[in-house]
Amino acid sequence: MVPPTLGIEEARALVSRLSTRRVLVVGDVMLDEYVWGDAGRISPEAPVPVVEVSGCSVRLGGAANVARNVVSLGGKVHLLSVVGADDRAGKLREVLDEEGILPDGLVEDADRPTSLKTRIIAGRQQVVRVDRESRASLTGAVREEFDARLSDLLAGVDGVIVSDYGKGIVDLPFMERLIREARERDVPVAVDPKESHFHRYAGVSIVTPNANEAGGAARVAIVDEESLARAGRVLLSELGAEGVLITRGAEGMSLFRPDCPPVHIPATAREVFDVTGAGDTVVAAFTMARAAGGSMEAAAVLSNAAAGIVVGELGTACVSPEALLSAVGASPAGAA
Repeated sequence: MVPPTLGIEEARALVSRLSTRRVLVVGDVMLDEYVWGDAGRISPEAPVPVVEVSGCSVRLGGAANVARNVVSLGGKVHLLSVVGADDRAGKLREVLDEEGILPDGLVEDADRPTSLKTRIIAGRQQVVRVDRESRASLTGAVREEFDARLSDLLAGVDGVIVSDYGKGIVDLPFMERLIREARERDVPVAVDPKESHFHRYAGVSIVTPNANEAGGAARVAIVDEESLARAGRVLLSELGAEGVLITRGAEGMSLFRPDCPPVHIPATAREVFDVTGAGDTVVAAFTMARAAGGSMEAAAVLSNAAAGIVVGELGTACVSPEALLSAVGASPAGAA
């Protein structure tokens, strides 16, 4: 099968419309902390490298990084999530402001910490990751406030992205309410999922699992294109979705839709340094393209190109409209 492509004018027109789209991102926000250094020796205390720290940086992670990707692509974004009553929440708001993302959809919960993932990097190699977070479900007044803000923020958006990292925010009652209210407004819902509770996503427009997540959720060991196709069909049937986009790392992506043959899109990355946040980029680019009027195939091509850009950089990265056009072979209009 010949992989789908985007014509130059079609790509330019589609990307130009991204700036008119408004998306609600809902789910688990977190901070990604990177501690940089070099490891030139092994610790005498244990067989582990000693990293001599030379610097530290903090970036948006989880749903916050999805929102950052939407903004980077030129779209408008609302972010709905829950943070703790701690210093990390203050830092998160500070970084959101730097990225041009309004923090007005953040609900505070004094009983949970703001999620922080700390990665120790020696040279260009991640040595270890330390997670500080809660996976408890939302309850009481926090859940009531969260649900109320959902109804307010749904008004006037062109799409919804659910960024589910399994931290307790995206539970079944919430998903049922979101899907019901989004349908009433004719707003599509995309999910970057977790395999342990795929059943919660029944009725969404699109899910964008990686191959491991898709195989686990479909109860199919994905070892070749036949088993991949079987997993895609199972997920389409069980979720009642319009599409399933399975990301496959070095093998690209595969798009499945009811009553259509699978569409396989080869990977574009020349080198892979870090897949951190790649799923965030995929679901953001796909949803933005669909909201801008692109077909599922066109949205898949754009999201595949976007993924190819970010995995070539260390840490969570974003894609500009100009870089996206260049990646699909269509320079911005007027460019040399």
